Amino acid sequence: MFKFIIMMICMIPLCFLKNMFWMIQMMLFLMMFMFMNLNLSLYFSNLSYMFGCDIISFGLILLSIWICLLMIMASENLLKMKFYDNFFLLNVLLMMFMLYMTFSVMNLFMFYLFFEGSLIPTLMLIVGWGYQPERIQAGIYLLFYTLFASLPLLLGIFYIFNEMNCLMMYFMKFYDFNMFMLYISMILAFLIKMPMYFVHLWLPKAHVEAPVSGSMILAGVMLKLGGYGLLRIMVLFQMMNLKMNFIWIVMSLIGGFYISLKCLCQLDIKSLIAYSSVAHMSLVIGGIMTMNYWGFMGSYVLMIGHGLCSSGMFCLANINYERLNSRSLFINKGMMSFMPSMSLWWFLLLSSNMAAPPSLNLMGEISLINSLIGWSYLSMILLMLISFFSASYSLFLYSFTQHGKYNMGIYSFYMGLSREYLILLLHWLPLNLLILKIDYSMIWF
Repeated sequence: MFKFIIMMICMIPLCFLKNMFWMIQMMLFLMMFMFMNLNLSLYFSNLSYMFGCDIISFGLILLSIWICLLMIMASENLLKMKFYDNFFLLNVLLMMFMLYMTFSVMNLFMFYLFFEGSLIPTLMLIVGWGYQPERIQAGIYLLFYTLFASLPLLLGIFYIFNEMNCLMMYFMKFYDFNMFMLYISMILAFLIKMPMYFVHLWLPKAHVEAPVSGSMILAGVMLKLGGYGLLRIMVLFQMMNLKMNFIWIVMSLIGGFYISLKCLCQLDIKSLIAYSSVAHMSLVIGGIMTMNYWGFMGSYVLMIGHGLCSSGMFCLANINYERLNSRSLFINKGMMSFMPSMSLWWFLLLSSNMAAPPSLNLMGEISLINSLIGWSYLSMILLMLISFFSASYSLFLYSFTQHGKYNMGIYSFYMGLSREYLILLLHWLPLNLLILKIDYSMIWF
């Protein structure tokens, strides 16, 4: 595991050499395929120093590397305009380093350190390369929402160390803390990061102001940090969770339903995609809180599926934004007349977003629905509504952007580039082919 960290550190000087924009991307591809060759077992394997890798962290590290290299590919405009492209590459590498460390460390305190540290490169991306002056406000929202629950998490970790004399994730299954305040302080940071309904307002703000690379990493990997943290921490609070889980499940399901309705009212493409992320993550929270096999497995699959799908949709929104300089649904009309081939990619990614076969989202949602109905039959009503409105806003977005009369204010336009089609293909292929290897996600629990 340590060799990949050395590789990332050695890539940093390349950021400041001339014409290295694509070279770094190729090296990330190489790193991706080297990482895929690691031998895996059911428990933590490839141990070196404080790093290790099991099935959960393996999938999420692969997702992080994949999204980071696609971010570089999607940000070619920075290279053309020479807008601090070397610092952008440095920022992407720093972010990938933080994410890699977060998913691979086995010590809870080190996990906390890198979990919070991953916020810094994201903030720099939004504030440094965002589009509007409001990006400062979006950055403050992101920072303070996340830091609000950060100190309780740190204090909770110190308390656990005081009790256990050890913070290794592997030994956590031998303990069960039946303490309300400790439980709340440990899971609140992850619920905000997911984000759960009621603490989700930072997400649409951050997405709308972020550049395409910021939106991709935020939707693709940052939200998954919360789910990963919950999957790791839940082992410590089994009794407490059985008492309290109905609160989180009810809040997340009702919130998911409200957010799905809110998606149908959005006029900003990026805002709609951001709210759809909140609706999907509410299902993930519900699945994890049921504390059963289907819920854990489904939440893991949906996190990876949603990471690829949502990132691809933000890419599509940016492709339109680069041509029309607007994110409004009223101006992004009749795109089928201009870019018929791009219309196919809109359809493929939006159909994956509403969990059509053969996408990973389908497998994840089936598992989560199974898990939540097993927990209570009453949840069936809300699940039906969430699934229905998920399809509704996906079709609403597709029909609004692709059909209708195009905006007469367009005076210059160019077709989709092969680079853009390649980015979308690299989002869609793993999203729909990984369902053939779904057995990997079923053996880790």
